[in-house]
Amino acid sequence: MTKRYASLIFGILAMLLAAPATEAKVPPEQAAKLGKELTPLGAIRAGNVEGTIPHWEGGITQPPPGYKAGMHHPDPFADDQPLFTITAANVDQYAEKLSPGQIGMFKRYPETWRMTVYPTRRSGSFPQDVYDRAIANASRAEPTSGGNGVTGLVGGYPFPIPNNGVEAIWNHILRYRGATLHQLIGQVVPTASGAYSFVTFLQKAIFPFLQPGATSETIKNRLAYFMGGVIAPARVAGTLFLVHEPIDQIREPRKAWGYNPGQRRVRRAPELAYDTPGSATDGQRLSDQNDMFNGSPQRYSWTLVGRKEMYVPYNCYKLHSDKVTYDEIIKPGHLNSDLPRYELHRVWVVDARLKKGFRHVFARRTFYIDEDSWQTVVVDQYDARGGLWRVSEAYVINYYD
Repeated sequence: MTKRYASLIFGILAMLLAAPATEAKVPPEQAAKLGKELTPLGAIRAGNVEGTIPHWEGGITQPPPGYKAGMHHPDPFADDQPLFTITAANVDQYAEKLSPGQIGMFKRYPETWRMTVYPTRRSGSFPQDVYDRAIANASRAEPTSGGNGVTGLVGGYPFPIPNNGVEAIWNHILRYRGATLHQLIGQVVPTASGAYSFVTFLQKAIFPFLQPGATSETIKNRLAYFMGGVIAPARVAGTLFLVHEPIDQIREPRKAWGYNPGQRRVRRAPELAYDTPGSATDGQRLSDQNDMFNGSPQRYSWTLVGRKEMYVPYNCYKLHSDKVTYDEIIKPGHLNSDLPRYELHRVWVVDARLKKGFRHVFARRTFYIDEDSWQTVVVDQYDARGGLWRVSEAYVINYYD
């Protein structure tokens, strides 16, 4: 599962890990559950008692009929009908299965924000070698540098049975997204009226830890190499970047370079991380909010709260559709709430609290991470006074090809 590549950043959309991670590998009797009562990635294979979350049967294992590589991804669940719609009028009825940030959206936009809930489809699926490596990692991967790195890793998902919050967030950071990535990103920062200017990025990446035959020795502490730049509009086109992304950023900081077409010079970016504002975001997205969370977990203490059933964005093919224009998606204050699909899923809840002596504009962040994919689907973010400040959602689909 992955986010839709067209990232939508809403300023006015803005409105929960304590002990350090030094746990060892899981015992053999626990690891033996993977691929049996647990899925290979550590999710509970069985459905819930009520039957509203089904048994995981492998997810999407082949594309829909008629699909050919290169086509826009058709919705494999297009015939599903909504179960109900959550609005400001009935949100209290469903509050137990919503995050504080999601509830906050109904308070902020009572007339326009709603969540349309569909039958749950446990569509998350991955190549067999991803499963094999995750099962193997359970018995060999370990956190290093007080939880700020990982050793013994082969492939993604180092901790399919996490002992603590920092191991859980590492599963998100090191989740499978393909061994390489080529993406065209559309980014907007709408005004209060919904007006926006479109900024288009082209980005390419290679993930050494996901390459065939990769080991801890061959990847040499490298999570990814990124390169790309802005290709539109003309006033900012030609801005380029190159990033060498380590796994353990305490042992070796992130290295980044940028090319400014006005200056015609390449410069080292001093700190493209943490709460540095993201490129062309008007300060409305921070560097470590990209991809829901990225980079070093150093500045927070992480607590694994446990699993929770929750209504989250899932199988958002309608939003992803090539038949929907950006003007139809981008509305004043928030996305067009007719487009996202919500389903009831089990998520891991991870609470992050800013460590004493460290700085970040978010003093607390709560991550809700899909158990079937380790993709973070919702994040609530709090200011230094403990007030709910921003909420992020990832409108995920399965790229079944």
